[in-house]
Amino acid sequence: MPPHFQPAAANAAPPRRQPVFALVGNPNCGKSTLFNALTGLKQKVANYPGVTVEKKTGIAYSQHGQPMTVIDLPGTYSLAARSPDEAVTRDVLLGRRADTPVPDRILCVVDATNLERNLYLVHQILDLGRPVIIVLNMMDLAAQAGLRLRVGRLEQELGVPVIPCEAIHGKGLVELRLAMSRPDLPLSRHAWDVPTAIAPAVSELQASLTAHDGKPPLVARAEALLLLTDSDEMRVAGSAPLHARTAEILSHWKKRWAADGTDWAGTLVGSRYDAIARLCSGLAERGATPVRASASDRIDAVVTHPVWGWLTLGAITAALFLSIFTLAQYPMDWIDHAMSALGSWVTTAMPPGDLRDLITDGAIAGVGGVVIFLPQILILFFFIGLLEDTGYMARAAFIMDRLMSRVGLNGKSFIPLLSSYACAIPGIMATRTIEDPKDRLVTILVAPFMSCSARLPVYLLLIPALLPNAVMPIPTKVALMVLMYALGTGGAFFFAWLFKRTLLKGEPPVMIMELPPYRRPRLKDVALHMAQRAGLFLKRAGTVILGLSVILWFLTAYPKAHDGASPQEQRAQSFAGRAGHALEPVIKPLGFDWQIGIGLIGSFAARELFNSTMGVVFAVEQTGNDDTDRDSLRTSITKARWPDGRPLFTPLVCLNLMIFYVFALQCMSTIAVVKRETNSWRWPLFQLAYQTGTAWLVCFIVYQTGRALGF
Repeated sequence: MPPHFQPAAANAAPPRRQPVFALVGNPNCGKSTLFNALTGLKQKVANYPGVTVEKKTGIAYSQHGQPMTVIDLPGTYSLAARSPDEAVTRDVLLGRRADTPVPDRILCVVDATNLERNLYLVHQILDLGRPVIIVLNMMDLAAQAGLRLRVGRLEQELGVPVIPCEAIHGKGLVELRLAMSRPDLPLSRHAWDVPTAIAPAVSELQASLTAHDGKPPLVARAEALLLLTDSDEMRVAGSAPLHARTAEILSHWKKRWAADGTDWAGTLVGSRYDAIARLCSGLAERGATPVRASASDRIDAVVTHPVWGWLTLGAITAALFLSIFTLAQYPMDWIDHAMSALGSWVTTAMPPGDLRDLITDGAIAGVGGVVIFLPQILILFFFIGLLEDTGYMARAAFIMDRLMSRVGLNGKSFIPLLSSYACAIPGIMATRTIEDPKDRLVTILVAPFMSCSARLPVYLLLIPALLPNAVMPIPTKVALMVLMYALGTGGAFFFAWLFKRTLLKGEPPVMIMELPPYRRPRLKDVALHMAQRAGLFLKRAGTVILGLSVILWFLTAYPKAHDGASPQEQRAQSFAGRAGHALEPVIKPLGFDWQIGIGLIGSFAARELFNSTMGVVFAVEQTGNDDTDRDSLRTSITKARWPDGRPLFTPLVCLNLMIFYVFALQCMSTIAVVKRETNSWRWPLFQLAYQTGTAWLVCFIVYQTGRALGF
């Protein structure tokens, strides 16, 4: 008979004075929402899987005011890790990470609408022999789906507290805190039969892990079961290699089973599901067919349709860009007038000199050139927040799956790429949800092509400059903006196709992604997300951009030219001018001069610094007279000239400069995060070289072709 596996209380570590709770669950089950509710933090939440890709730690308080550490771990369907984010969850629970304490207790968040699927992870966690609290989240959605859950019976079967909860509405939190406050949380009474063919191997592995790796017996048994279903790569990447004896036992049994045709992993998984099926029998009753489910199906019939789905995506994109160019205009004008008035006031209030120039041409011109675009960036994140909260993001990935498969990836890579439209850094970090290492690396290499919000100020500065003496129609502005985003997306797809057929060959995997239910967006969450982004943007403008703008002003103002030198001569002989002149032979074939070169150098720290740099460079010319009515940055760049008097920012040059920023990797922070994610300098340096080379080549072709055609 197979052994009867049941955790025992004797093997459980007593809770510490300040207990550590691990918060685990399937992707998109509401973990982050519950984490925020318990700790009062503001971790990002969204209605699509893969939002949490690394652990977050906060402090919750018991009903008696005692602090409790809560660790929010990435969502996973199983402890048998298939991707780096899932490996984080597994390693924390198994005590493999030196930077994280071993959790004393575990909060298992379960989607009440998908009970049987979610209980697979719960079943594995109960094997660890630690106190567990099951949180049945989304009870409101279960009721809307016509499900009636027998919570008391589930609690009786497992012998652990089961708390019905609606984290998004704050329901069940009091009961959950009471359960977390209990000093005597019981251990599970669950029991299941390890298959006869697998049981001897589990026993040997358990003994070896206990003897050589110092694992407690129950943890050793749970890890032995995982070794038979875990990915070897994820095992090695997530922790130290196995002891030689343990590895020998594992290899011996795998060879033995392979010889006699035993599917050891499938046997273990099937045995678990059999135990779960018996557990779930009679736990849920389905009532009448829910209205919401049929409404969701009707919406999906449109938004995931091969034709209507693309039209829907296109309409959403058009609405986004139309809003950026219309709704944001008034607040942008207010900011522009405020910055201009501030600069004029400082000019009249202070005597001429370097200090006044530092304030007006360094601080105000540099920061104002970026802050003016805050309203448009907020509109971008408002749309992103709505799409995340409603559940449309996962549908967009589903729509893109067929197109992504043609370039060697699948729709799961689309979520990181879509996140990169906001910022490439969280997009690159989101690739941890991709199982295949080659697909993950390809996605990292192409993610910076997606036009992030830092490029938006550059586009919005240059698009109106295309026609400086005429009012550009809004549809034309929208079309140009769509063109920039399309070029970036096309570049990402082209290089993904190229890499999957050369450097990182491999077949595109089949995408398996859960489509979350549609939910009414919570404007509070959307507004909070916008406020957080605005805070980060303004903090960046008030610190990094301000500091660099002051440095840029110094580099353009010193060393001083001879008495009577024009502003142009002052810029040319300054430190920044010398750097720009050194770069000019490389960029002149693209239509760029040394002044634009200064902007390209400065924007490597952050793309939006191009605007600040131009504000500082061309503000110097404004100080050459006594006019206190200062020009805006857009007006200033239209006045820039080559030495022979030709306009510098012609329509062709403006277009080419936007194209350069589409393809070039002008972001030091992105390079740093790629180094961290790939654990090597090889790939970020390769990425910098191939993207910069692509930008130069494409811009060279565009500019030279345009010149030949008379533009």
